[in-house]
Amino acid sequence: MKVTLLGTGTSGGVPLIGCSCPVCRSTDPRDQRLRSSALLTAEDGKHVAIDCGPDFRQQMLRAGVGDLEAIVFTHEHKDHTAGLDDVRAINFVQKKPVALYATASVFKAIKSQYEYIFTENTYPGLPQVTLQEIDGEQPFEVAGMTFLPIPVMHYRLPVLGFRIKDFAYVTDANEILPLGMERLQGLKVLVLNALRRETHISHFTLNEALEMAAALQPEQTWLTHISHQMGLHHLVDPELPRGVSLGFDGVDCYI
Repeated sequence: MKVTLLGTGTSGGVPLIGCSCPVCRSTDPRDQRLRSSALLTAEDGKHVAIDCGPDFRQQMLRAGVGDLEAIVFTHEHKDHTAGLDDVRAINFVQKKPVALYATASVFKAIKSQYEYIFTENTYPGLPQVTLQEIDGEQPFEVAGMTFLPIPVMHYRLPVLGFRIKDFAYVTDANEILPLGMERLQGLKVLVLNALRRETHISHFTLNEALEMAAALQPEQTWLTHISHQMGLHHLVDPELPRGVSLGFDGVDCYI
């Protein structure tokens, strides 16, 4: 299995519209962050995405991927779901629906956001999807890979991270619940959100993410869901402890 970080930015992306800070003006591609998403490539070549935000089309084009078995959703916020309409192009290429995996509450939100996809009065050209409900605690299979849910909290909103083999992906969290902590033991690679240095109501700060990485002790931690407020990649990354790196768009963080 290979994991590629399609996007490592926060909800507004980096650069942020209207901002002229050094990060948003940087020409370093590592400072140019699309909204957070990941692409898993199974050993047989099948692709599964974790989330599909508003940059999904651009991310898939940049990755050179035109097929997709499934999208697994962490939660319902639009920076993680707003690219669902672009599944239409994938349907056209692979001549079959894309499976969506999410909890009942996330599917309720998606059906509201994309009512036209799920209406009885369908018409040609709509995204073709199938819904596979997960309960948030039990493991499930996608494209031959076993996903183990990691329950976390995004302030008051329940969010899921996922563990596949000895890799785990946790985004949009400021608390990992006890079951999640138990399931994150013994990792080789952890992808973990770290928004900025300053305190935030619903995301781990840089220091909080570093404390979590030290507690879990994966072999390698990649930070994601990064704001322009974090600072320039080439200055921040060397400050990080051994085994922790700032993620950046397009990096293969697990092979």
